[in-house]
Order: sequence, then structure tokens, then C-alpha cells
Amino acid sequence: MSGLDEITYRAMMGEFIIYYCGKIVDGIYDDRLLVKTTKSAIAYMSDPAYEVPYEGAKEMLLVEEVDNKAFLTGLFHAMYDELPMPKSKKKK
Repeated sequence: MSGLDEITYRAMMGEFIIYYCGKIVDGIYDDRLLVKTTKSAIAYMSDPAYEVPYEGAKEMLLVEEVDNKAFLTGLFHAMYDELPMPKSKKKK
């Protein structure tokens, strides 16, 4: 993911959530890179495989090309417009 600007991550319950330009794109769950299921991600992947990150969660797309910088860059760019903006945190 080094070819992408504005990649950040946050540890959450022993896993990692990955952000691209402030939007949640994917996560690392049990040593698997899973991305949100968007129409553009499904279209971008040649043979999408679906997996559940943890019990009770929605299915996500398994990314097997984790060492392919061009593939990951293209996937993130393709998905970006479909991803929701993060919800703002309310101050107490």
C-alpha cells in the first residue's frame, strides 16, 4: 500500500482497520486482507471470494494479491467513491 497517499490504520480488538483518505477501506482479520463489498471492488476483482471477518459480521471480499502494489492501488482508487464518509463523533 506504499503507493497510496493517506493510508492510515487503527488497531481494534486485535485486528487492524485500514483507512484510505479518511474512509474505511478494509481490515486485516486473522492475517487476511478483507475489503468492503462494493460494486466497484467486485467488478475490479477477477474472481471475488467472500469471507466473514469475524462471527456475526457481514461478508467482505478477500484480497489475495497483497503483494501486488498496482492491484491494491487500483482497487482502492476504484472503491473510494462508493465508500461512506466516517460518522462524526458526538461530543459529550
